Amino acid sequence: HENSIKVFSGNSHPEFSELVAKRLGLSLGKCVVLKYSNQETSVTLGESVRDEDVYIIQSGCGEINDNLMELLIMINACRTASARRITAVMPSFPYARQDKKDKSRAPITAKLVANMLTVAGADHVITMDLHASQIQGFFNIPVDNLYAEPTMLKYIHDNIITEGNVVIVSPDAGGAKRAAAIADKLDIEFALIHKERKKANEVSRMVLVGEVRNKICVLVDDIADTCGTLGLAAKTLIDNGAVKVYAVITHAVLSGKATD
Repeated sequence: HENSIKVFSGNSHPEFSELVAKRLGLSLGKCVVLKYSNQETSVTLGESVRDEDVYIIQSGCGEINDNLMELLIMINACRTASARRITAVMPSFPYARQDKKDKSRAPITAKLVANMLTVAGADHVITMDLHASQIQGFFNIPVDNLYAEPTMLKYIHDNIITEGNVVIVSPDAGGAKRAAAIADKLDIEFALIHKERKKANEVSRMVLVGEVRNKICVLVDDIADTCGTLGLAAKTLIDNGAVKVYAVITHAVLSGKATD
């Protein structure tokens, strides 16, 4: 018996999982994930995973706690069903922004999530554009952090640079490295917005560093959550004379009033 791979999907993004399986020329593994009326999650694997290489696709957004718990239970179900190797494929890593003790008594929840995945029985984690690369070091198992940068570069090069004078802008100091790398590879200008926060999810004031007058701006970031930062950044750029503003984001969480 050839050791084959099996791909299972959680309930976060079934369409995405279907596309991945189709690209691999496989059909998704049979698995029933239900919620009891008391909100407990129940997982039933509909086929044998003994000695198989199992991939479970589940992203950490939307109903974030339910999705995380569902993933943990699915990993554990495969572990107790004697899977040879279990890989958690998590395009958006849950709690990635709680990665350091930024004030006293703050939890480092990203480390807790890493521990939970390992204890549940994951052997390997594949994720995309981690909010902070050091999260890879929270694990004692291999973590592959894939980058959206090549896709972003191609899109900006093919669709936006053709319009005229472009400048890449980072909406905060944290993303400066990411934006600068993109600007370097496209050989174009780079600008930065420094934001001052009074409290989480609320930005009080924005200061632009760099020149954007009469230019097309491309805001580059890893997460767009409530989009408060993006909205204010775009307004700051327009106020400073930008002709047009685009935003290129890896994880569009779009929670709350984001779409308004």
